[in-house]
Amino acid sequence: MAEIVLAIGTSHSPLLASPPEDYPKHAEIDAKGRKLLDRNGRPCTYGDLLAAAPANLASQIEMPVLEERAAKCNSAIVHIARSIEDARLDALIVIGDDQNEQFFDDNMPAILIYWGDTIENRELVMPADAPQFWRKARSQYHEADGRREYPVDAKLGLHMIQHLVGAEFDISHSRRLSKEHGEGHAFGFVHRRLMPGKVVPIVPVALNTYFPPNQPRPSRCWRLGEEIARAVARFPSDARVGILASGGLSHFTVDEEFDRDFLAACKRKDAAWLSAVPVEKLNSGNSEMRNWITTAGAAQLLDVTWQEYVPCYRSLAGTGCGMGFQVWQ
Repeated sequence: MAEIVLAIGTSHSPLLASPPEDYPKHAEIDAKGRKLLDRNGRPCTYGDLLAAAPANLASQIEMPVLEERAAKCNSAIVHIARSIEDARLDALIVIGDDQNEQFFDDNMPAILIYWGDTIENRELVMPADAPQFWRKARSQYHEADGRREYPVDAKLGLHMIQHLVGAEFDISHSRRLSKEHGEGHAFGFVHRRLMPGKVVPIVPVALNTYFPPNQPRPSRCWRLGEEIARAVARFPSDARVGILASGGLSHFTVDEEFDRDFLAACKRKDAAWLSAVPVEKLNSGNSEMRNWITTAGAAQLLDVTWQEYVPCYRSLAGTGCGMGFQVWQ
């Protein structure tokens, strides 16, 4: 039977494609009206965060610090790409989220598995007046010129759907992309940044992490991961399968304590802690931590062998992204 031999958790922030000198430009977006939440998940303004921010944040956004942290993130991405290549995978299940790329208010599935034979990544389309730094930041998710069809393990995807429905999960499914945008950023990041050489067929699993009211609860995400692992174990094949969480950690308000506690819970396989994460903490960018909870639930037979955390602040208000990277083997 098939076996999960590798699990990955990785952030996919636009900062990961931005040089340090562009961090202040991202901070300007935060200050000029981005919807923000405080560390307890409550809506707030940039001014609210600025007023409550610790005094030492000025040292966190000095250019040498930004350069060091950007270099750490780039090294982590290289490490993860190498881990995927070295694992000699036959398929990679990617747990990601859709942010109004393929799914909107007319149809917003809580859990969807895509099982077309291929999935298309399209060239980035942006308004003519979009600034160059933002084009560069978004380019890591999209084909540089034209479009490309990436392979999908449709047989494994169908098997997962059938198994999960049998386990009383109400799974939506798709065999084609209905919108011109192409695959969403969570999946495009995997293709564009983590598979520079050999391309592994993926099985895209889209969780509605961002948009109320049907976001899966943390405990549901853990159980989903457990059942995905059972589905793989019952797949009639000797395939080497990986599973990857794309997204997170805390953003757009960095919460180092929460991020570090979360990563520690993943490392010790703490189902109770991860299942009980307060839902108010899992909104905005933090919501993508649901992808990690699902992956952790699927990786219980593996151990965390490598972990990196980089708090990428970009403003005096403490906005930015807590970058998390992790390998289970």
